[in-house]
Amino acid sequence: MRLALDHHYPKLIAVGLRDRGFDVVAAFDLDWHAENDEVLLTLCTGQRRALLTNNVADFSVVTRRWQSEGRSHFGVIYTSDASLPRVPALIGTYLDRLANLMLTHPADDDRVDTTHWL
Repeated sequence: MRLALDHHYPKLIAVGLRDRGFDVVAAFDLDWHAENDEVLLTLCTGQRRALLTNNVADFSVVTRRWQSEGRSHFGVIYTSDASLPRVPALIGTYLDRLANLMLTHPADDDRVDTTHWL
């Protein structure tokens, strides 16, 4: 699985996962941080990447519409600030959970058209 992190996440998560051998980019790495949600998901799809985001409200609308249109994406992984805040103290937790997910779903197409709560 290849992964992109929405701009809301610390870049250290992407760095830490790359250090563990995973193909991960942060939105800022590719200058995607200013893109709207649909464009961001389109860019991720073009690179066969799942997307990590906490923007459930907007991305759930986009993914449902894509599904009704027959469009595919390579997965959306959601987090919640209530259960897994995006704070420096939890970067290690993010690294472990994402690494586990990526190890159990190694192929790019393992998460096609799925959503997952981290």
